[in-house]
Amino acid sequence: MAKKTALSALPKCVLFSLTVPLLASCAHTESASSTNKSVNSHSTIPANHFDLSHWKINVPVDLDNNNKIDEISVTDIQSYSHPDFFYLDKKGRMVFATPNKALTSATSSNTRSELRQMIRGTNTNIKTKGSANNFALEAHPLSESFGQVGGRMEATLKVDHVALRAKNPMKPPAFSVVVGQIHAGKDKTLIANNLGYGWGNEPIKIYYKKWPGHEKGSVFWNYERNLEKNNPDRTDIVYPVWGNVWTNTEDPKDNGIALGDEFSYEINVHENTMQLTFTAAGKPTVNYSIDLSNNVNAYGEVDEKDHPRGYTGDWLYFKAGAYNQCSTKDAPGIWYAGCLGTGDWQTDKRNGDYTQVTFSKLTLDSAKPTK
Repeated sequence: MAKKTALSALPKCVLFSLTVPLLASCAHTESASSTNKSVNSHSTIPANHFDLSHWKINVPVDLDNNNKIDEISVTDIQSYSHPDFFYLDKKGRMVFATPNKALTSATSSNTRSELRQMIRGTNTNIKTKGSANNFALEAHPLSESFGQVGGRMEATLKVDHVALRAKNPMKPPAFSVVVGQIHAGKDKTLIANNLGYGWGNEPIKIYYKKWPGHEKGSVFWNYERNLEKNNPDRTDIVYPVWGNVWTNTEDPKDNGIALGDEFSYEINVHENTMQLTFTAAGKPTVNYSIDLSNNVNAYGEVDEKDHPRGYTGDWLYFKAGAYNQCSTKDAPGIWYAGCLGTGDWQTDKRNGDYTQVTFSKLTLDSAKPTK
């Protein structure tokens, strides 16, 4: 079996060191810091229509004035909404919105209204970064200590708006939003083991991008090579779904997806294989399959520049919502599109300097066998 092979390949001292990040406490614990009952209405609370029993959320506000993006715990999200950034619309759909300019998480220059999977639910005795709150691949030598092996996320959504203005419009992330992803944990202890894990990379980010003036936008997904931060080969490999990829400036027209048009995705990680399914009315179903425990890409080709064992040694979790890729940071590097924004929500919304995504379905489940 793959797990026995991986286990036998590692010396006992390495196995012992790998247990540290899995079982150790995390300095950042779940917080009810920003729950503000005054912004809540029973009819607009997403948890009344969606199962959010294993999700927490970051929203781009600082209602507790601690100079950090607010984080709403699993407990508090059951009665939480925000009238601008996280709420149910009149049809009972879950809306995520976020401006280009607002507070961001410590490791990103992009704003977000985004859910983070919490396998532990409301059991805060399990730390956020603890093994029992995250999932691993079957090939991980300690996979049985995790909350689950693999997992599945399904969503149906429409993108209502993407940012319209950027100083550096040719940088790939401009005018785009990530609507679902798997994130690997950023873990200093894993990094110190010098096995190539713990860098917090993403084996999948699902993008929607629409250039200003285009009739339709494109859906694609990115795989990030699992390499250290300063490695020049640490980059995103882009796979098309409908329309173009993020560097193509042509209007995808009938091959694309318009703002307001629903589409669905399923991310199913079974054992070591991530199987992706994308569906939309009037569009061909698109499938991909990739083994996340090696360096063979989704086209079946060996990627010599990727980690030879992929994401085998990382801990992982799902995310979903609106992760705005139009960063206001204007700096060298492909990620900094210098998108415009004032930090005042009403002004930014009026100017089109924001993104908004509406979900009619979002579920988490255990992995199902791949075909």
